[in-house]
Amino acid sequence: MSKQVPPPEDGPGKEIEPVDLKSALEERYLAYALSTIMHRALPDARDGLKPVHRRILHAMRLLKLDPKEAYKKCARIVGDVMGKFHPHGDQAIYDALVRLSQDFAVRYPLVDGQGNFGNIDGDNAAAMRYTEARMTDVATLLLEGITEDAVDFRKTYNEEDDEPVVLPGAFPNLLANGSSGIAVGMATSIPPHNAAELCDAALHLIKHPNASIEKLVELVPGPDFPTGGIIVEQKASILESYATGRGSFRVRARWEKEETGRGAYVIVITEIPYQVQKSRLIEKIAELLIARKIPLLEDIRDESAEDIRIVLEPKSRAVDPQILMESLFKLTELESRISLNMNVLSGGVVPRVMNLREVLREWLDHRREVLIRRSKHRLGIIERRLEVLGGFLIAYLNIDEVIRIVRFEDDPKAKLIERFELTEVQADAILNLRLRALNKLEEVEIRREFDALTDEKDGIEQLLASEEIQWKTVAWDIGEVRGKFGKDTELGARRTDFAEAAEIDLEAVQQAMIEKEPVTVVVSERGWMRAMKGHLADMSALTFKEGDKLKLAFHAATTDKILVFTTGGKFYTLGADKLPGGRGHGEPIRIMVDMDNDQDIVSAFVHQPKGKLLVVSSAGNGFVVPEADIIANTRKGKQVMNVKLPDEAKLCVRLPVGEDDSVSADHVATVGENRKLLIFPLVQVPEMTRGKGVRLQRYKDGGIADLRVFALDDGLTWQDASGRNFTREKAELAEWMGVRASAGRMVPKGFPRNGKFG
Repeated sequence: MSKQVPPPEDGPGKEIEPVDLKSALEERYLAYALSTIMHRALPDARDGLKPVHRRILHAMRLLKLDPKEAYKKCARIVGDVMGKFHPHGDQAIYDALVRLSQDFAVRYPLVDGQGNFGNIDGDNAAAMRYTEARMTDVATLLLEGITEDAVDFRKTYNEEDDEPVVLPGAFPNLLANGSSGIAVGMATSIPPHNAAELCDAALHLIKHPNASIEKLVELVPGPDFPTGGIIVEQKASILESYATGRGSFRVRARWEKEETGRGAYVIVITEIPYQVQKSRLIEKIAELLIARKIPLLEDIRDESAEDIRIVLEPKSRAVDPQILMESLFKLTELESRISLNMNVLSGGVVPRVMNLREVLREWLDHRREVLIRRSKHRLGIIERRLEVLGGFLIAYLNIDEVIRIVRFEDDPKAKLIERFELTEVQADAILNLRLRALNKLEEVEIRREFDALTDEKDGIEQLLASEEIQWKTVAWDIGEVRGKFGKDTELGARRTDFAEAAEIDLEAVQQAMIEKEPVTVVVSERGWMRAMKGHLADMSALTFKEGDKLKLAFHAATTDKILVFTTGGKFYTLGADKLPGGRGHGEPIRIMVDMDNDQDIVSAFVHQPKGKLLVVSSAGNGFVVPEADIIANTRKGKQVMNVKLPDEAKLCVRLPVGEDDSVSADHVATVGENRKLLIFPLVQVPEMTRGKGVRLQRYKDGGIADLRVFALDDGLTWQDASGRNFTREKAELAEWMGVRASAGRMVPKGFPRNGKFG
């Protein structure tokens, strides 16, 4: 570490002050982080707005852009916001303004735009010099009472103007319109909700301050997206999300089956998930279609005008629309996951993650604070007016004396104050009174106004003295908002529905995403695998690497799962569509799965979900295992047979199955390397999902050579080296019949010398 050298006391470097780099970086990074959190990324829990949105609405109010007024150019609005309140780029301000007007991005738009403000396809808005805007009724609700000391104001960045710290927020904007943003070390993501439901929950919370999250979620069952769609999230998951302030919602497109005649149909999508660009979605589906990843789909068309209408044409009328849609939900943004992270600024200062009750409570407390401040402001105005009216009444009762004092006294103000015990405000008001107001009717009006203001003052004082009356008033205000945006109104009607995800066979969906084509799976002695196109009849033309040869080959389809059994007792699962093609010699299986180098392939075959296998080790131990229990979803495979060297897995035989899916065999024939044959009932072999198995045949030396499962009534068949079949009937097999784990007897005459059944 170098020694710190102080700057010279005089000379060119005397103004330099040494600063510790670590402290400087910490201080400045913290300042930057706080600035980003508080002034850019996180919304205020009270009005649900970020500073840029708040400044846009405040500037539009100053420009008198009320809902019933004429539109003004967006360039004018952006100029005012940037020049007076928001010292950032004009494009950033305009982008925020545009989003507030998009009815597909914001559930309750705050800006009423005229011109091209973009669309759901992702097209940008026109330049700000071409578009015009004004506020909506929702924006006026957020600003309601801002001139009545409802909120604090602070100096702008150049201290020339004032801007509101927060808006009065008579509308539950945070949850109704949602918010998203990424700060430093934290982020927020709040989806839109239905305003009427939020008002119901807020009213319930006023009546029951300790209301449970469960009850509030009954009133606010989930988000309500501007683009509609269907939420298929479990209710328990939704409850957990609102209870913790973190979670997510699965949202699906809304679709319907449309008959086109003669049994044919098309699927029409009328709503897509929130924040999904329609054009990009269609492009993605078209790309998958070209790549043959969606074999059940024939074509896709966009017939949208003002409403969304995406038409999907199935491959044939036999295609199940549910399976087609499930495969699309799995592969595309027709199903989207919308996150919930209610990280907001509590009181406009402290960032924290709130649950549903805390967010509603923050808004309600803010509304009560606004009510109290507006009431005090109004009370001050009333008291000043009553003071003036009291002076007028004194003047009317003594009009002749007042006129004399005004005409003849040198200092009429001081004389009036002295003569009638008036305040300065009252004396000034009397001196400024016009002569034409000195008639009897004006006196009657003043008395009426005085009495009315006195009653209003009493009412406000009662409100300020009673918390119960304050909450009743807040509830009345919320009830008015609920009436304005009720579910029976066009804007307030719920757009997003809830449904259970259809129970679909995942296997069928998986297969629906693969085009079904015939293939021949080829496995070499050294463990190289490939899938040749078509069902090959002649395997003699197959070529292999030098020193390698064919081990086994079988017919399959690209939608099939291929099971591979190894000498280590493990089963591996491979998709037939994922196997390397027929060009070349394929690839070693060790590249596709995590198979040990000292292990070899025993067998490979097409998976049959209802099938059963008899697995046997070289020592002659074995058991039956259902195929449904050996599927491995990872590269590591699934250990099924427990073997220890020098013992290893040697045979894997599928049990024959009848038309009713039941096992049609009843006996097992085993042949040892000592050429002894044993036949015993299949029921003596246990069914297990994993283990070492039981002894099938006893040997002094060596182990098992081959095994066959058969129906005793049909006899035992084997094949000799010349390809001829020999069958021994039931009666002829009596001397080899025994019980499991016996030694057996020498094979019958004519049995193949290699000890295999063929």
